[in-house]
Amino acid sequence: MFERLAELAIRRSRPVLLLAALAVALMGVVGAGAFDKLKGGGFDDPASPSTRAAHVIADKFGGEANLVLLVRSSAGRVDTPAARRDGEDLVAELKKDERLGNIVSFWETNSPDLRSGDGREAMVLAHVKGDATEQRKSALAILDTYSGSYEDTLTVRAGGGAAVGAELSNQVVDDLILAEAIAIPLTLVLLLVVFGSVVAALLPLVIALIAITGSFAQLFLLGSVTDVADTATNLITALGLGLGIDYALLMVNRFREQIAAGASVDDAVRRTVHTAGRTVAFSAATVAAALAALMVFPQYFLRSFGFAGVGVVAIAALSTLFVMPALLKVLGHRVNGGRMPWAKARRSEARASVWGRLARTVMRRPLLTAVPALAVLLLAASPLLDITFGTTDERVLPKDAESRQVSQIVREEFGGSEESALFIALDTSVPRAPLASYAGRLAALKGVERVETSAGTYSGGRPATTGPADSALGRPDAQRINVVSSLTPKSEAAEGLVKQVRAVTPPPGTNPLVGGNDAVLVDAKQSIADRLPSAVGLVVLSTFLLLFLFTGSIVHPLRALVLNLISLGATLGVMTWIFQDGHLSSPLGFTAQPMELSMTVLMFCIGFGLSMDYEVFVTSRIKELHDQGVDNETSVVDGLGHTGRIVSAAAFLLAVSFFAFGTAELSFIQMFGLGSGLAILIDALAVRGVLVPAAMRLLGNSAWYAPRFLRSFHARYGLSEGGPEPTAAPGAASAGRADTKEPTAV
Repeated sequence: MFERLAELAIRRSRPVLLLAALAVALMGVVGAGAFDKLKGGGFDDPASPSTRAAHVIADKFGGEANLVLLVRSSAGRVDTPAARRDGEDLVAELKKDERLGNIVSFWETNSPDLRSGDGREAMVLAHVKGDATEQRKSALAILDTYSGSYEDTLTVRAGGGAAVGAELSNQVVDDLILAEAIAIPLTLVLLLVVFGSVVAALLPLVIALIAITGSFAQLFLLGSVTDVADTATNLITALGLGLGIDYALLMVNRFREQIAAGASVDDAVRRTVHTAGRTVAFSAATVAAALAALMVFPQYFLRSFGFAGVGVVAIAALSTLFVMPALLKVLGHRVNGGRMPWAKARRSEARASVWGRLARTVMRRPLLTAVPALAVLLLAASPLLDITFGTTDERVLPKDAESRQVSQIVREEFGGSEESALFIALDTSVPRAPLASYAGRLAALKGVERVETSAGTYSGGRPATTGPADSALGRPDAQRINVVSSLTPKSEAAEGLVKQVRAVTPPPGTNPLVGGNDAVLVDAKQSIADRLPSAVGLVVLSTFLLLFLFTGSIVHPLRALVLNLISLGATLGVMTWIFQDGHLSSPLGFTAQPMELSMTVLMFCIGFGLSMDYEVFVTSRIKELHDQGVDNETSVVDGLGHTGRIVSAAAFLLAVSFFAFGTAELSFIQMFGLGSGLAILIDALAVRGVLVPAAMRLLGNSAWYAPRFLRSFHARYGLSEGGPEPTAAPGAASAGRADTKEPTAV
């Protein structure tokens, strides 16, 4: 395969580039409509009890309250005649809005639960109609229409799930624009530093452009047939830019190495495709396998990242294998054009490099160097012992976000809120007596303030003296029960209440479905926990198989899996220390809270895939030397000497594209960017620089072990090194060409 790719690039380079340009233009046109196809939300399991409960409430009762309008009177209490008159006018206007339903207000019900303790604020609850995307668009329009001053006597502010979702979607776009504005110029400068040549520095951006453009076109097509989360665009830009640089850096460096060694342009292209191209193919396969595991989860937030991730990896790899060789053929020696003043002559001797010297030092004292590194990583992972998980809510928004401020006021100033209550959907008629008995049992649970039903309101296990029966909670074919608690939302106690409510014996012949924000959290944890073994198994099995096919050894895959888990544990531990425990919350401007569940799973898969990316980079060169008969120690030292510069430069550049998201206003986007960037640096520096050579020294020749039947299998089906030899091997060139003037800082 690689022979044909090389010959295609050599013989048909210009037609290949012309077709690539046309493809980019077409993908750009298609991808421009991607944002119209993407959706907000996607954090819930569609088959979970809480989601099914929400569907019953939507079908039978017009939907749950997902919009809170907090109305404050400028003249004093909200129950004065003037405030009441203006409040009733506002409610009448809201009821005319076709985007809203199930509107409940203090001025209609006179419920003290819809009035603040000081009497200056009142709540209007409503349901914004439509799916998550329609709710987001409607909420934005509603906020523009009603937020602010009303009749000069009232001030209206919006909160609730729909308002939070709308502000989240807007902030995601703003954060993405800011991250790109930082990452792209900084990356270009760093590429100039790394390559020392203007022409060579621009080549990775070509691959990144193709990968990002193609992936947005892919999202447009996927969004036309299934649900795709709008946050997937963050992964596309970061991975597209990063992997485009990674793969192009590997190819360009190998090509320049061959040119410096005296090979002709055609031979340099052939050898580059056979070696670096093979590495790119296997690297992309391992990254894609890790990201494909996200598709086993039912939440379309995670599945979207799986779709986007696999797509951007595949497009980056294909463009590197097809377009980059053609570019190198056309450019030839001009790849070094535009030499920068700081570019130095390459020193070809691998052992003389910093990475070569580090590898040699580690292999001489493997335990002395590896044990401290392991101790630091395990210490960094220790916060995982106390990790807790949550779901996205208003606290991920900046503190000045209106919907966040409203949610905080509702929690502090109002006695339990219906908007944050649990609700129980009974998809059948229930006689009054069994319904009342069930409500009494629910009201007796610890932490429950009141239970509202069509049979009456209950508190402390008995009918309440206030709060009459609400006929709107009953239908001939359904019943709704509101369970309002005094517990902190999404706390351990609130989760426990969900389980207690579900354990209460229901009326005969009914199957209660419990919904609400706390129920969604419980179901999300259960849903991910149920599928996590399958996802991890898929990642481990596919990675093991790919690395075996790549190396012919069963020890290398096991060693890679263990070291990757250690580095990922350290990364997630640091993120827990920062975002859950609250360290660095002031400089980063976020509110400490439990680790966002879906984002943690996403970080694990991305970190694992990118760790395998660099595993393949390093192991490829070590195996190449080992297959030539070089002893184990020399293979590792020279392999790291040749690839260490590439891995460290690629890792730094890829980390920059992720770290740019650390400037985001949304805390879970900050965690995604900082966590992914840190995982890359830990793996490239600590694991590849120290732990890999130490493990290779301790394992010795057994690192290449495989049972006889697997060796036979690999000989037949494995993708082994082959193809034409270079005109002059790099190792030979190093003796007589140490002064080769190749403008590079890599």
